[in-house]
Amino acid sequence: MATFNKFDSFVEAVAEKVHNLGSDTLKIALTNSAPIASNTQLSNITQIANGNGYTTGGAAVTITSSAQTSGTYKLIGNDLVFTASGSMGPFRYAVLYNDTATNDELIGWWDYGSSLTLGASETFTVDLDNVGGILTIA
Repeated sequence: MATFNKFDSFVEAVAEKVHNLGSDTLKIALTNSAPIASNTQLSNITQIANGNGYTTGGAAVTITSSAQTSGTYKLIGNDLVFTASGSMGPFRYAVLYNDTATNDELIGWWDYGSSLTLGASETFTVDLDNVGGILTIA
């Protein structure tokens, strides 16, 4: 499983009410260019080409739970599956961002270790960890 990495600006954006993780539209975009922790918005990310199963801007995450227990907040969502209709990629990183926020503020990314290219009808699943959560804040 790829490790989640947060963008530095996410911490400030949470404190300044940019994100309402439980109700905003969160999306995952794919890129083959390494994100930098200091990136702040989706326009800082070079996405893979539109088409063949990928739409510029990525795909929406379905949030199933947004709650805290004993002072630890956990965001849980369903896995997100991309299905290629032709050659899709290459990509190495899946980037989580807030599509509701004014500037499509970035939240975090997963590094899959090497570039992937999908052939027609192949799928790629972003495992959003239904137990541990997409992210936790303590």
